[in-house]
Amino acid sequence: MQVSRQFTAVCLLAGLVACAANDATVAPDYDLAISDSTVHADLVLATGPLPLPFPAPASSGVNSAAMGIWVPGHADNCSAAVHDAYRVVGPDGKWYPTWHPPIDPITGCSFGHEHGMAPSGSALYGLIGPIPFGFANEALDSWAPSSPRHEDHVGHKIAWANAVPVVDTFGRATSITCDVLVKLHQGTHSKDAFTNNLHELVYAAKCSDQVFVYATFLTAIGDPGQFIKACVHDVDVVEVVGAATPANSPNGNGKRRIPDAACVRSGQVDEEWNTSSQIRTAPAVRSPRGAVLAHFNPYFNVFAPSRAYDPTITGLVLRPMDACYSGGIIAASPAGRACRAATARGTITGITWDDLRSPFNGANRRVAINRLVVPGSETMVWYTDPFGQNGKTTPFPGSIRQVLRGTTSGLVASAYKMGKIVVELAAPGVHAPN
Repeated sequence: MQVSRQFTAVCLLAGLVACAANDATVAPDYDLAISDSTVHADLVLATGPLPLPFPAPASSGVNSAAMGIWVPGHADNCSAAVHDAYRVVGPDGKWYPTWHPPIDPITGCSFGHEHGMAPSGSALYGLIGPIPFGFANEALDSWAPSSPRHEDHVGHKIAWANAVPVVDTFGRATSITCDVLVKLHQGTHSKDAFTNNLHELVYAAKCSDQVFVYATFLTAIGDPGQFIKACVHDVDVVEVVGAATPANSPNGNGKRRIPDAACVRSGQVDEEWNTSSQIRTAPAVRSPRGAVLAHFNPYFNVFAPSRAYDPTITGLVLRPMDACYSGGIIAASPAGRACRAATARGTITGITWDDLRSPFNGANRRVAINRLVVPGSETMVWYTDPFGQNGKTTPFPGSIRQVLRGTTSGLVASAYKMGKIVVELAAPGVHAPN
């Protein structure tokens, strides 16, 4: 039977946050013109049960590049062996690190960092299971061995919300709800993101109208070698820093908004990474860019991270905690108030950037789910390259399995709106680098 096909667009609202199309924090989405490359209407829309959970792959006994890279810091009393026990076999049979609590419940030791919300609380966990951190990066090693992109361990952050209400194009409530889980590698302690725009993203959503997405890939957030100055909002001020890793990193949609020294002086130390990603089929005559299988654009905010950009200092990394002591933060700003609280108005000295007492640890975050578009296609399981492109129905070296299911509910894609998941993890023992 032929099924009439339309886009499905949803506005996802977490908790009690209102859907506000005119929210001043929403940046323009520069990749909305996707109707010219959708799956064509003469294809039959795949329906039926999801092919999940997939059978657990057998372990090859080989560690991925992401395994074993964390080492305890001066304030951490968990051993690397205890840490590396939190692992999972990825789709390729290799071992990968996965989510763990900040405090090991068996030994009571502290890892000093956190990975966001425990994924086991998500309604999607029974379908997708534990998340292998760094799987897309590992796939890139196979797909393009000369252009690796490895990321540190502590930057992997998970957020989820269950039964999120869906609002239609015009902001009207619908009867549809979605379970949503996202995992982004968002490191905010090092200079990595000053130049590097490729970051692993896991996006999963299951909606009551049968829409489903489970995608893993490296998303290009903005352009490589540069970022956008966080504290200027009326115009994008580009900070050009240097070469990215890999050197041939593609340009991307979205923006990495990161503070520089001037932002810190003004009391603005927060970051916002605006993603805009598409999963596409391989190019074809009727779809020269490839047909869009899914589009989503969550935004990721980090409050009080431990780094900012300063081209005048060695290493380029300015520590807001250091600025507390140098008088480099306006006292009346939120960051200034955090400084005064941590130092008892300057009477406590010697708090370093990675000290447990520093308020700049990046543990408080917010995710705006924004828009989800799933045109649907004739199949649910696709294999893409590590960037979510060139999708085919059979695997190939370096490919990643993506699961997508559309619907015939008929909601029409239009302007995105905003819903938020707030992640506040004031867990004991958490400190920068986090």
